[in-house]
Amino acid sequence: MKIALPSQLRLVSDKALLAALESDLTKVEAKIADATSHAEKVVDSISSHLAKAGGKRMRPVLTLLTSHLGTPGTNDVLDAAVVMEVTHLATLYHDDVMDQASTRRGVDTAHLVWGNNLAILTGDLLFARASNLVSGLGQEALSLQAKVFEQLVLGQLHETLGPDENEDPIDHYIQVLLDKTGSLIALSAQLGAMLSGADKSFQKPLEEFGHCVGIAFQLIDDIIDIESTKSQSGKVSGTDLLAGVPTLPVLLLVNHKDAESVELLAAINQGLNEQTLPGVLESLRAHPVMDEARLETRKWADKAIEAISPLPAGKVRTALEAFASAVVDRKG
Repeated sequence: MKIALPSQLRLVSDKALLAALESDLTKVEAKIADATSHAEKVVDSISSHLAKAGGKRMRPVLTLLTSHLGTPGTNDVLDAAVVMEVTHLATLYHDDVMDQASTRRGVDTAHLVWGNNLAILTGDLLFARASNLVSGLGQEALSLQAKVFEQLVLGQLHETLGPDENEDPIDHYIQVLLDKTGSLIALSAQLGAMLSGADKSFQKPLEEFGHCVGIAFQLIDDIIDIESTKSQSGKVSGTDLLAGVPTLPVLLLVNHKDAESVELLAAINQGLNEQTLPGVLESLRAHPVMDEARLETRKWADKAIEAISPLPAGKVRTALEAFASAVVDRKG
């Protein structure tokens, strides 16, 4: 059975490349199922919960894509793709506890089904699985994974602490996104090239590409969280607002001093509940901050495309450019 590629790659014109990615992704999917399974029935139910729910598989696909800068399809490349997805899944178990989210990928979140403690421990288990897998890919891959693991934790820590007194809130937020999202996407792109024997000079452009795409991806998520329906994104609208998690539209709202904006910001800062959320969502959807947020998101996608200009012209760079552009156009 072939696994569908993320929507960001469906418009890529090189059919041979797409066919190769689909074939390798099918192999990766089987490896993901194995990596998230467990002999104990209860543990298996929890650890495989989100993997079985599906997902975009964006990170493993990037690993597979950039491996075409060298020799694609090796066992190391496939295993690296699995490491990227299992690491990502681990962060989702933790994030959903932190945000008290109720749905993820169209299913109930693990903490809602099994409780916070088991969800957190399952996230830890998946991090351990990813570490075991990456240890077989060589010292450089292991070191990069360890560095990114630290960034993931620091990103969540800094998000929870909030900006320092003299720190610009938007600058702080962008750094959080780079750490929480961009770092793993960057590593996904880097490992594919590195483990396929591609030129080492590609590493820095791919790292910068991943950082910028990750930021753009999360910024569009902020917009989707406000604008989309559950049927579009698989998540309930306003999850971040309910949890008090800062998002770009709300941060931009601070710059608007008209009475309506001040009142809207005050309502958000006071804390929202199921009764007050719909009115705030309606007001935000009609506010200029949404267009401002889209412009900022597009800026990061453009920076991602600019970052990979040193890569050789060809099918991989073209696909990466299409990927960055499509990230900011998604609806879910």
